[in-house]
Amino acid sequence: MTDDRSNAGNAGMSPEAWEEWFADKHITTEDRAAYADADDTWPEYSLGSNSRPREGVPAGSITVRQHTSSVAYPGIERDYRVYVPAQYDGSEPASLIVFLDGLEYLAGDFRANVVLDNLIAEGQIPLTLAVFIEAGKTGPGYPIFGGADNRSIEFDSIDDTWTRFLIEELLPDAVGELNVSTKPRDHVIVGFSSGGNASFTAAWHRPDFFGNVITHCGSFVDIRGGHNHAPQVRRNPRKPIRMWLQSGRRDARVVFGDLAIANQDMAAALEYRYYDHQFVFGEGGHTLRHGGSVFPRTIRWIWRDHQSTTGTY
Repeated sequence: MTDDRSNAGNAGMSPEAWEEWFADKHITTEDRAAYADADDTWPEYSLGSNSRPREGVPAGSITVRQHTSSVAYPGIERDYRVYVPAQYDGSEPASLIVFLDGLEYLAGDFRANVVLDNLIAEGQIPLTLAVFIEAGKTGPGYPIFGGADNRSIEFDSIDDTWTRFLIEELLPDAVGELNVSTKPRDHVIVGFSSGGNASFTAAWHRPDFFGNVITHCGSFVDIRGGHNHAPQVRRNPRKPIRMWLQSGRRDARVVFGDLAIANQDMAAALEYRYYDHQFVFGEGGHTLRHGGSVFPRTIRWIWRDHQSTTGTY
């Protein structure tokens, strides 16, 4: 896209950027209007001090890399970025957080790397590596909407292909030479919209790897099966997954479903099975603004009982 963001169709985009996102898709007038209505500008969802660079806090490094899948999605290329905190020296295992649609989480509505810089420096979260992953560059697009990337195939499907790709292909390339904790409670996966669905899918299939999930406006709707997650949660024994999910009253209502209702249904299913979870429902739309404003609190909550940060939340 023109602002060098990912193909997630995130909030705060200009009319020109929205038109670029719509350009290769077959989206009805009604659904275009629904996405526009969900593009919020609520001032209360602004970033706080933990999301701004601070004098004296060292910034972690971010390295841009490329990956071509050979097994799960043969020949599909993507970009990803690896964040290494300034304090990392390899002497102890670091925690790991994976962001899907990584550029969205590095952009101005979120600034995940800045939050990590600040909270690591203050000892409020453990020493943490991060991988910011983009969707595959080429593919069939979305059902009904169309498009030309692989995001929907990867993020909206609910089988274990995406999970295997992450654990067996991409992450070994990204952090295989770094000292990363093997404990699932030290691993977090984060996603927005369809990326939220993919994040939960990954943990659902491999809770022995991803013990924590954060979703923002997760697309738990009928795109490629995400509407089945809530019933699956209700009908199966509780898995060792801790989850923070966020949505808002003005989340997207499109042909695939009502995301505000879908997130409420997901939260109710987690409550039914007594999952360790937190559901934050606000007034916002289908954006990262609300999620970005509370991300420092989110990640402290996720790791509130981590051995290196006990008592900080």
